[in-house]
This record gives sequence, C-alpha cells and structure tokens, in this order.
Amino acid sequence: MATKVAIIASNGSLFDAYKVFNVATAAAASDAEVGIFFTFEGLNLIHKEEHTQLPIPEGREHFQEGFKKENVPSIPKLLSMAQELGVKIIACQMTMDVMSLDKDAFVDGIEVGGAASFIHYASDANITLTF
Repeated sequence: MATKVAIIASNGSLFDAYKVFNVATAAAASDAEVGIFFTFEGLNLIHKEEHTQLPIPEGREHFQEGFKKENVPSIPKLLSMAQELGVKIIACQMTMDVMSLDKDAFVDGIEVGGAASFIHYASDANITLTF
C-alpha cells in the first residue's frame, strides 16, 4: 500500500512555508501521494505575490543568513519542486470567498476546493499533518 500524506497549511509565515513544503517535497520524493489544503493565512504560501515575501517571525531575522549559507531553496523554488513532484495544491474556496480572492491571485497549477473535498481526500491518508 502506498503512503498518502494529507497536510493542512493554515499559517502564513516563512517558517510555516518551509515546514509545509519541506515535508511535502520529502514525502513526494519518497513516492508518497501528497495533498496540501491551504486555508486562511496559509493561502499566502501559494499567493502569486505573497509567497515571494513571507514574513519572518520577529527576532528570527538571522535565519535568512542561515538559509542562504546552507543553500536552502527559496519558497517559490520549493513550491515549484512540490508541483513537479505531483503534490496536489488545494486552495480553500470558503477562505478565498471570505477574502474576495479569485483563483487568478494564486500560482498556476492549483486546485480550488472546499473542506469537504479535502476531508474526502484525507479520509484514507496514512499521515495527516497541520502547520
């Protein structure tokens, strides 16, 4: 039986993005089926403009130097890698409606769905994570 990973991304800082995309790409590279449901602030991680300038938690600015020194890929690069690996990227329809956002506001290649459709996707997941 193949591994299936369901991730909920509900927070929108740079650290949250690294957690989500690090785990997703590692799982996908290990041949797991991976789906990420982006909701509320998590939508920033796939927003065309926001995902390139995510905030760093206050007092943690020194991490930028470490990311650069260790050649950690940028969030846009990790997102692209996730998509290339077949990670399912799902934006929350309700949150988009509440925030008056259209699919065009997000990176190409995403799906839009409601919580019920993600619950259906995650119903047989071996691993479920929330960030």
